[in-house]
Amino acid sequence: MDTLKLGQSRIMNFLSGLGGLTMGSRLRRWLQNPGKILQGTNITTGQIVVEVGCGPGFFTLDAARMIGDSGRLIAIEPLSDFVDKVRDKVEKAGLKNVEVLKRDALNTGLEDNSVDLVLLFGVVPFPTLPLSKLLPEMHRILKTDGTLAVWLFPTTFGVPTAILKSGLFSEIGKKNGVYSYHYREETV
Repeated sequence: MDTLKLGQSRIMNFLSGLGGLTMGSRLRRWLQNPGKILQGTNITTGQIVVEVGCGPGFFTLDAARMIGDSGRLIAIEPLSDFVDKVRDKVEKAGLKNVEVLKRDALNTGLEDNSVDLVLLFGVVPFPTLPLSKLLPEMHRILKTDGTLAVWLFPTTFGVPTAILKSGLFSEIGKKNGVYSYHYREETV
């Protein structure tokens, strides 16, 4: 399935736009405080962070503020409407440390070992992001001391077990609903 083609589909953008209204609502911010959830990742100033499937930017602005001007947030999203919406939000917020890219998370185009932290927040499990393809790509872009942070909503659906079974990551723990994993050297 070509995620980028799907991301240009009028129907997908329309349906996602409807969902985006809920995903970015004040009620959701009250029920699921993005800053508190992000604290579960141990995000720090100066990190290079990739947010996979940023959607309408529910976590994007908070994450960008947490890493500060010396950090860099790369928000990846395949849906054109969300990319435009998040770019507008970033511009209005005056944030210079965010790059919003229309990309497929299965083929990010980012350099090997270039990222400190990957955020998979509310994007797995999802049919267009099979873990068997997504996890190797996240492993490839993470630095050897990097962290994969996974927030699962509304269900875990076996994702934590699948991540460990991949052999690419070792478990750190769970904090504020976020499962964290260390990059693990591949064994042959």
